[in-house]
Amino acid sequence: MKIFDDKIRFYNPGKLPDELTIEMLKQNHESKPRNKLIAMVFYFAGLIEKWGSGTKRMVELCKESGLPEPEFKEESGGFVVEFYKDIYSEEILKKMGLNERQIKAVMYVKEKGRITNKEYQELNKISRQMATIDLKELVDAGLLKQVGKAGRGIAYELPKMTNN
Repeated sequence: MKIFDDKIRFYNPGKLPDELTIEMLKQNHESKPRNKLIAMVFYFAGLIEKWGSGTKRMVELCKESGLPEPEFKEESGGFVVEFYKDIYSEEILKKMGLNERQIKAVMYVKEKGRITNKEYQELNKISRQMATIDLKELVDAGLLKQVGKAGRGIAYELPKMTNN
């Protein structure tokens, strides 16, 4: 296990069984313990509730807590799980497909608390129309919420507190 400022990373030597894919880990799937005796000890000790449900529960619990899904990957002959601190990191925002202007704006809001359309235009040196489109996409994605009255009174904030 390694702890970073923005994530926790777990590495376990050994790859997934051939019949199991990374995407399958996010849904109900058959469990394939490497060592059934050790798995049974953990099961009888109450540390395993149900075979094949742990990774899916990790995903569900992260979502319920307002955190990004954990990232599962095979790397350097082993299996890696990374848990991210919040969805408002540049790395996560890039993976979500946001453009550089939008990432810059979310990071600005994370630091300053809010942004207006005019501030967005100035930050990114773009037109009001492009700023409106970008900000609407951020609202539609649930990354920002619109607050205030129409016109110049509108600003954009994070929808909930993060675990910064």
